[in-house]
Amino acid sequence: MKKSLIVFAIAMIAGMGQLLAQDSKRIGGQLIYGTNINTLGIGAIAEFPIAEKIVISPSFSFYFPKDETVVKTSAFELNGNLNYILLEENSVQLYGLGGLNFTQLKVKTDLSVIGGSTDFSVSQGRIGLNLGAGANFDLGKNFLPFAEVKYIISDFDRLVIAAGLKFNF
Repeated sequence: MKKSLIVFAIAMIAGMGQLLAQDSKRIGGQLIYGTNINTLGIGAIAEFPIAEKIVISPSFSFYFPKDETVVKTSAFELNGNLNYILLEENSVQLYGLGGLNFTQLKVKTDLSVIGGSTDFSVSQGRIGLNLGAGANFDLGKNFLPFAEVKYIISDFDRLVIAAGLKFNF
């Protein structure tokens, strides 16, 4: 599992040098909601065009910890997506997306709340596939509002809804 994450990270970093020479690079922030995790999160997202209608879009998201009485859950995810621009009309750009996902989920117990004394913590990471669609809304400013919906196919299947702002750099 750790080897897969390292290979995934190296592949994303290796491609960055070549991508930085392209125009229309963007970086931004997003607010996300993931079903199955059932909590909000925040993240960073970037866009690097590599062809006329193809954009590489890496992202990192952190889900806010869910603090129930005894069990605390937290998660983060890394994504490496390839966006294909399907339609550009007026100020809206629609794209399909597909890519790789790595999700790390951690569950921790606090049994002292109910008089127990043995706490434990478990974390697991899983690799999955992203499939979805998104839209960029060009307002003629130096920022670009966007929205995405994707389904992550893995042992931690879920629908993720994201919205945020991307800035040109």
